[in-house]
Amino acid sequence: MPVRLPQPDQYGPFSDLVGLTISRGEYGYCECVVDVSEKLLNSVNVVHGGVISTMADFGMAAALFTTFDEGELPATIEMKVSYLASVTSGVLTCESRLIHRAGGIAFVESEIKNDGRLVAKGTGTYRVYRPPRAGTG
Repeated sequence: MPVRLPQPDQYGPFSDLVGLTISRGEYGYCECVVDVSEKLLNSVNVVHGGVISTMADFGMAAALFTTFDEGELPATIEMKVSYLASVTSGVLTCESRLIHRAGGIAFVESEIKNDGRLVAKGTGTYRVYRPPRAGTG
């Protein structure tokens, strides 16, 4: 059975702002990338932490998405990112893996690297749900 990955039209406009794209995926796993550009730097000329946390959240949700049945969606319950090194240029790669899923709750982790160097680790807890159908409340 082919792995379901979010399609570019499902990424949402915020992902477009940081230039985030999925480069690879398999069941319970997703790799996404961002090319570092000047627009992603903060006032001290390093990549803004929000870019890295966005990558972690997006990547973890996408890794979880690969396990979904039709109609299921993820919602972030909580997320933690530990920043290990600053980034000024190059390519950021986020590898995310599903660690555990039981019922409607999943635990996922991410590693964010800058040209192969580990710069952040993230963990997240997600709710898996089905949105109500129109007219059902």
